[in-house]
Amino acid sequence: MEALRQDDPRVVGPYTVLARLRETASAVQYLARDAAADGSVVVTAARPELAELPAFRRRFQAEARTADRLSGGWVQPLFGLPDSSDEDWSWTAGPYVPALTLSEAIEVAGPLPEHAVRILGAGIAETLSRVHATGSVLQGLAPGTVLLAEDGPRLIAFGPLGAAATAEARPGGQLAVRLGYLTPEQVEGEEPGPASDLFVLGLLLAYAATGTTPLADGPAAEGADRIARTDPELGAVPAELRGLIARCLAKDPADRPSAGTVAAELALEGAAGLARGGWLPEPLAAAVRQRSVEAQALTVSGRPMEASAEASADTEEAADERPDGPQDAVPGGEPADSPGTTPPGAPDGPGREPVPAADNRTAQLGDIARHAPRSDRPTTQLAVPRELTLPAAGLPAVSTALLPTVPATRPPAALPPVPPGPRPAPTTPPPAPTGPATDRRSLLIGLAAGAAGLVVGGGGVLAFGSGDGGTTDDPKPAPSRSGPTVAGLPPQPRWVYTHPTAEPPPLTAAVWNDRLLILTGEDGASGIDLRTGRRTWQSADAAKGRAALPAGKDLCFVAGPSEFLWLSPKDGRAVHRAAHADQFAGAPGLAVSEIVGASGPVIWFTGSHKVTVKAPPPKKGKKRGKDTQAVRSYLFAYDIVRRKELWRTPVPTGRGPAAPVYRMIALGQNDLVVRQTPATLTPGDIKAAKGKAVFRGFDQKTGKQLWGRSIGTVGPDGAAVGDDRGLLYAAVGDDLQAFELPTGKPKWTLYGTTGTPYGTSVADGPLLHITNRDQEVGAVDRDTGRLRWRRSTEALPTNAAPAVALSPTGKTLLAADRTQVTAFTAEDGRRLWKFQDIGAQDPKGPTVTDPYRVMTSGKTAVVQRGRIFYAFPVA
Repeated sequence: MEALRQDDPRVVGPYTVLARLRETASAVQYLARDAAADGSVVVTAARPELAELPAFRRRFQAEARTADRLSGGWVQPLFGLPDSSDEDWSWTAGPYVPALTLSEAIEVAGPLPEHAVRILGAGIAETLSRVHATGSVLQGLAPGTVLLAEDGPRLIAFGPLGAAATAEARPGGQLAVRLGYLTPEQVEGEEPGPASDLFVLGLLLAYAATGTTPLADGPAAEGADRIARTDPELGAVPAELRGLIARCLAKDPADRPSAGTVAAELALEGAAGLARGGWLPEPLAAAVRQRSVEAQALTVSGRPMEASAEASADTEEAADERPDGPQDAVPGGEPADSPGTTPPGAPDGPGREPVPAADNRTAQLGDIARHAPRSDRPTTQLAVPRELTLPAAGLPAVSTALLPTVPATRPPAALPPVPPGPRPAPTTPPPAPTGPATDRRSLLIGLAAGAAGLVVGGGGVLAFGSGDGGTTDDPKPAPSRSGPTVAGLPPQPRWVYTHPTAEPPPLTAAVWNDRLLILTGEDGASGIDLRTGRRTWQSADAAKGRAALPAGKDLCFVAGPSEFLWLSPKDGRAVHRAAHADQFAGAPGLAVSEIVGASGPVIWFTGSHKVTVKAPPPKKGKKRGKDTQAVRSYLFAYDIVRRKELWRTPVPTGRGPAAPVYRMIALGQNDLVVRQTPATLTPGDIKAAKGKAVFRGFDQKTGKQLWGRSIGTVGPDGAAVGDDRGLLYAAVGDDLQAFELPTGKPKWTLYGTTGTPYGTSVADGPLLHITNRDQEVGAVDRDTGRLRWRRSTEALPTNAAPAVALSPTGKTLLAADRTQVTAFTAEDGRRLWKFQDIGAQDPKGPTVTDPYRVMTSGKTAVVQRGRIFYAFPVA
């Protein structure tokens, strides 16, 4: 942590700036105080001279939106970003997490132990797997962009700009960014792909395990040749890690493992699981704790850490004397913002965070930035001889044909306020970043004949013109690669379908007869071939459909807001339609609520209509009163194959007044058990129930209500599900209880952990598959409640339990939450694989917060997140 300089902002948006945290080539990170939340935040503000450039702002904003889409896991969430219509913002804010950069950690304590390297690599690889799921490339890895926090690693760069060794403005509104790392394919003039991130990850892991970079030593003039042709020196890498790192550093991208493979080999139980109980060596843990203490003290005082006038002047004078361009960018090495072990006092390149000489005094570690800055030099072997690093002024001109000139329009010192928006409280680990792939016209590598850029000290040059959007708006799916199946790695999806962004997002999704995936939305329905993932038809008739079900073998039933429709599965044409308002005798103008449940050809739903209640005859000498309107509500049973009402039974009207919304809890041998949703309960219902849920049982054949009562102390919104054996399994406080129906007699209790209630279970055969908010799933004996197995999904705890689903064979249990889908063997809980995606692919689109959803059919599991659907093979 470093004192503020004279030209640093004191207020950014709603935040009071307290101190400098670290500095990169393109931005400065500050510790700031959020007065509204009375807590610490990190503000990342672009360098004023770069923020003038429209090209820089577009790239900065694109990488910020990538980080926002990836928030969770090992990526910190960002507080509300402006919408895409605001083109001038150049800062972001998020929760503060005390941490050291990887380069600082090596400086302080030397190489990391193998256990810590595994957690570091697994955390980064888990994030990369999400990035690569859509074919995007991160290009944000470097020792200075990876943080080591108390509970695991973090990534703070989400594209080439964030991880740049240098970034500079050029005449005509151009932005030149020098990369710190090159890969063999980039040396040959090829554009980077997902495998390029794995090469850099291999370099980082070797650096973390040994304190050196395996391709950085030797004559610098041969640096590019070493990257492209020389085998890395990995003798100092622990034997258990050497093989995996060597595969990451393969010259041919096709020979490198995928990110999912790396994550699985390093930590099959996940980085978060392996890090439980601590993962940092004590000197580093002490340094992180010290930074936390310092940040807390500054935040509580609310007073910025100010430098004296003399010290500030000295700092600015030293900065002015620095030569332009990176002092130590290297081929296959790290950008200039990563400290090495050079003697104190050596000048550092622009964008580097100053660090102290290594010593054993952990009390000084929280104040690393106050020591004299230094450049990267020999002992970490991340530098090349200084004479081979050309100053930025020596770079050849980049073709302006690709970089049109647009004058800068933004004052350098301006930091436009970003609407704060909802601010998530500083929470636990988030997942990691992904940056859009840079297209070939933007990456100018100078080693290939005729290229327009120049490799200087091993770093590639990225040139962005003022008209360059800097992102790939429509990334193609990553190509499938054959290879051995690795435990923990999800199988290759059979297909991936992305619903067009020009159309409203799907409202519902359902599998029809193992042949089609039916999507309904505001503007109609779509049929997706379950074998190929191709959309075969669209139907505007089914607009705003709320459910799609098989109506026999030849038709698809869709429940619309005002009518029922039967669509042809071949072309989506409406074969039959029946308006709610006039097809139910004695209920004119019927308004149908949501579908309660379905079994075979029968569906149950509630509906209501208004009736006129005539005033009673007047008494002698009195005027007749006015007629009134009342709402009558019913529960219906309807056969969607015969298109015929089976029965209806009156039910109490819900809040509104309108028909109550019921959820089917169980389908017994003779009865249908339902529970009303809390939102449709009337104040009288709530008062009468005394905080408990009321369950009702209806005869399946006649609709007669057989019983209605509270069961134990099950609440109105507590998870509950029944089975065909007459048992109800429900969350009661932190426990899971089984009750006999309809008596409500308790049968067994599975005790839980305080604060982690159970979610909705799934019964199959002798087992009940369970889930809780501690992100655990398991199986118990349905009759006795005896626990068979319990496993963690290794996702971060949230306020919701994972949703569990079984494959049709009952062999695979799939757990879906907001961050991932995890597959287990249903019998014994063996973890099979974990899947995560990057979420929304449009860099200017909204953040995807939709939870994952799983639908199973035959030997296929369809995983949905927002607009994207993946079809995975399952047992």
